[in-house]
Amino acid sequence: MLRRLFAWVFMIDEQVLARRDKVGGRRWMIAWLLGLGVLVNYFDRVNLSVSHAALNETFGISDVVFGYLSSAYNLTYAMCQLPVGLLLDRFGVRRVGRISTLLWSLASFAAAATSSIAGFFGARFLLGVGEAPTFPANAKAIGLWFPAKERSFATSIFDAAAKFASAIGVPVIGVLLVKVGWRWSFAATGLVSLLYFGIFSKVYRDPDDDARLTEAEREYIAEADGVHQEAHAGSERASLGYLIRQKKVLGLAIGFGAYNYSFYLLLTWLPSYLASALHVDLLHSFLYTGVPWLFATVCDLGAGLASDALIQRGWDASRVRKTILVAGTAFGLGILGAAHAHTPVTALFWISICLGGLSAAAPIGWSIPSMIAPRGSVGTVGGIVNFSNQVSGIAAPIVTGYVLLATGSYLWVFGIAAIYLAIGIASYILLLGRIEPVAAEA
Repeated sequence: MLRRLFAWVFMIDEQVLARRDKVGGRRWMIAWLLGLGVLVNYFDRVNLSVSHAALNETFGISDVVFGYLSSAYNLTYAMCQLPVGLLLDRFGVRRVGRISTLLWSLASFAAAATSSIAGFFGARFLLGVGEAPTFPANAKAIGLWFPAKERSFATSIFDAAAKFASAIGVPVIGVLLVKVGWRWSFAATGLVSLLYFGIFSKVYRDPDDDARLTEAEREYIAEADGVHQEAHAGSERASLGYLIRQKKVLGLAIGFGAYNYSFYLLLTWLPSYLASALHVDLLHSFLYTGVPWLFATVCDLGAGLASDALIQRGWDASRVRKTILVAGTAFGLGILGAAHAHTPVTALFWISICLGGLSAAAPIGWSIPSMIAPRGSVGTVGGIVNFSNQVSGIAAPIVTGYVLLATGSYLWVFGIAAIYLAIGIASYILLLGRIEPVAAEA
């Protein structure tokens, strides 16, 4: 009965669900494990935005310095993306993932213990190095563990965790900060990260090395389902220089960079925007911030489910994914509404529309590297895309700090984000084109 209801709600053939039950669900455990990791490392990321006022009181930093501090993490994160992609393709998700998880745990403890703003910058630089492999590794793991027809929802599980972390992390960490201080809030996220290191080390294996994966599920994952024709690619790898020159890779990288600019703008500045521009008190700004991120979580998971459901019902896979990708990014232009908002309710409405649309597009975007890259180069393409993401993530907090210094208003802060999103939409349409593998390197 429950299976029939689920199938009706999400338009999934009951025979497909029955087949899933028979082959086993080890791959879904892996997907939720990856989602838990993203949830934990985004607690580390939002901790800084929550601590803005407290750090200003402790170290006497300005908005411009806070902008640079917010970008410090993204700087090393971006610098590591291309080498991380190569390392993932050579050493695998498990080995790289264990090292990265340990490093980001140490970074949180270092931030809690630092006695100077220079030390805090150092901790954020280390956090960027530690968390750099997360999304490329997850994209590669999903490509290994899931047939193409299930990858959108599998991807949405870990991508939605980034939004859910802000939905619950900002209020929870905010209350923790108010009660015990910012140092203990960073120590708490360090402890949670260390616990995840133990869980990941114990549980994650690639399909070929996982003793708990049944033979039926292994065959189900490997079967050619007609949605993504990657058999011709085998295990071949394409060079970094070749991949960077491909229009599809560039289109995805530019479009996703536009998404990440708005994402990091809101991730790092939303509590401050509510407090300074709309005069919401500090504690309520933490609580209100969770509303659009919770909406974004629902949109992220819903888009992944809808995409897979439509594809499994016979809709053209490329057209489905492309439509959600472009339409979701277009809804991101709702950020312009926040630029003209005069009440918290109006601002939260438009920010929810913006984040909801971008979050619907995000899991589709993260599932694409495994669909356009040669089989042995998924990590490299993921690294290229995430490098573009993080360059935008570096720019967003810094540009915001300078725009606020020059204008004292969020009008152009949000306007610049909207212009970038328009460029991203054009890149998806004109450069990415049909979602299919790039031509093999000669």
